[in-house]
Amino acid sequence: MNLHSVMLYGCAAVVVVVGVRVLAAIAVLGDRDTQETRDTGETSPPQALLRAWRRPLPWAAALLVAVMVAFGIAQLAAPGVIDALERQPHGDWWRAGTALLVQSSGWFQILFNLAALVAVAPVAERHFGPVRTLMIFVLSGVTAQAVSMSGWSPTGGGDSVAICGLVGALATWYALRGTDLLLRRTAPLVPLAGLVLCLLTNNHGVGLLMGSLLGAGLALPARRPLAA
Repeated sequence: MNLHSVMLYGCAAVVVVVGVRVLAAIAVLGDRDTQETRDTGETSPPQALLRAWRRPLPWAAALLVAVMVAFGIAQLAAPGVIDALERQPHGDWWRAGTALLVQSSGWFQILFNLAALVAVAPVAERHFGPVRTLMIFVLSGVTAQAVSMSGWSPTGGGDSVAICGLVGALATWYALRGTDLLLRRTAPLVPLAGLVLCLLTNNHGVGLLMGSLLGAGLALPARRPLAA
């Protein structure tokens, strides 16, 4: 394994480990004031993550999951869908958006990214609200795909770069506004990993950094109640 691979997998490990901790902390924070929690006591992080799908249903997260499931089924049934929508060398500009809809590495990428989206999207929506969550997802994903099309990785597709944007936004928000001091100090490792990935010309770094910038912007105003 060469240095490039070591750095790549190291950054991935940092994003997953720190990102999961931030996700759990924000899920607990958002679950703390619900009526059911007040009646039964504070939930654990795994319970809080599951309860992110409680009623009222996070409609933006549900929409993202439904779209990704639909296109996942479509590309498995008709592989030509991938060629029609993925990034291509010297391809049309609109492919920076449609490349988010197909997973060019096949069924494993579909399952992995879908699981990540199911975990991350509802927590992000309950924290930032549905419109801002969609904005972070789309801007992070399209920016990463556009950079890839410019030469980093001209062929392919996937929504993991947009999911990274949500993780970057949550981590940066927590670094600036979180309550756990130790986690606040480790959360900046997520955008730092994004910077290293950009130096490695990996498009996930672009998604992380774009999401981190948007998360920082949302953290700058005075603290506000979490979105229901």
